[in-house]
Amino acid sequence: MSQKRRLAIVGLLYFVEGFPYGISHGVWPVYYRTHAASLESVGLLSGLNLAWSLKFLWSPLVGAWGSAQRWVAGALCVMAAALVALGSEDAATISLLAWATLIVFCVASATQDIAIDAYTIGLVPRGEEGPANSARITTYRLGLVSAGGVLLLIAGPIGWPATFALAALVLLVLAGVVSRTPRAEPPSAQRSLDPRPAFRTWFSRSGALGVLGFVLLYRLADLAMAPMLPPFWVDRGIALSRIALVSNTLGPMATVAGAVSGGIYITRNGIGRSLFVLGALALLPNLGYATVAALPALGHPGVYAASVVESFCVGLASAAFLACLMRICEREHAAVQYACLSALYALPGTFTGAVSGWVAHRVGYASYFAATALLGLPAYAFLPWVRSWVRDDPSPSSPGKGER
Repeated sequence: MSQKRRLAIVGLLYFVEGFPYGISHGVWPVYYRTHAASLESVGLLSGLNLAWSLKFLWSPLVGAWGSAQRWVAGALCVMAAALVALGSEDAATISLLAWATLIVFCVASATQDIAIDAYTIGLVPRGEEGPANSARITTYRLGLVSAGGVLLLIAGPIGWPATFALAALVLLVLAGVVSRTPRAEPPSAQRSLDPRPAFRTWFSRSGALGVLGFVLLYRLADLAMAPMLPPFWVDRGIALSRIALVSNTLGPMATVAGAVSGGIYITRNGIGRSLFVLGALALLPNLGYATVAALPALGHPGVYAASVVESFCVGLASAAFLACLMRICEREHAAVQYACLSALYALPGTFTGAVSGWVAHRVGYASYFAATALLGLPAYAFLPWVRSWVRDDPSPSSPGKGER
């Protein structure tokens, strides 16, 4: 299979992964609030994130049985049925039946993510992680925007039931397309419901705890800053329309540009070096926001500039980090290992997000943003162990490149 076809398949799959996530995080809060659901009820929707945090619990099942295509297509069909059911419910309150439907949708979405991530690790050969992650970040963002932007745009003219029905149709079409992709799962003899071999092979290698420490801390600076960005914009008096324009249009474009640039850099310089360089660049947005917060005279243009830089650097760091996760996962255990790594790196963001408002209120935005930049530094203490796990092969087009 050519690289071009592999990248096309990866792009398709991550559009499929991003579209339902965009519905659950971009559409549902607006849908229920416009139907006068209470703020408390809308706030509780964030609890649905547990489906993604806990997906490692059933990842052995996805890795052991069936093909990735069947898991993804089946999950898409379940989500389509859930959307049709939601469209027929009274949205003024979120009933127990609606909650059950929302939970089913999110569990199905998290399940297809397990299958897609494992499939991608099996499909992409060593040395192609950079371009593959550029493709996955780009199309994932496209899926998010298609759901969170396009569906909201058409909901007014055609109504919510028709919007959900149209989204359900899109999911069914995607299920049919995914079913036609080539198989890439490991041999049956290497697949098991027992997750212990996946962890045993990891911890039998030197530096396993160092690698896990790196995964836990590498994105902490970004995760700690993110919860305070929307209130900072609001407190600066920026109109909602401007926030939507910058975050939903310029932001995704900058992230895609960063992901593509990061993919090129990884291909030329290897994963190990990219983690160091691109990770360091990813700390610049924290300092940029700290500067803008400390100097109100920079005005709204300063905030916009900080936002675009942040989105670009998120693309850079994400390309390097996702390439690292792909490389350290073993293909025969990819479903379990990648699901666990995803949960691990998101874990500190849960705790820092919970206290971010309390801290920012007491020290101010400028000091808080500057402090979050420091949170990204401890990860570098673990980088030597990571470099030994992600030894980069030379690029076929550039002999001698890469790290050994």
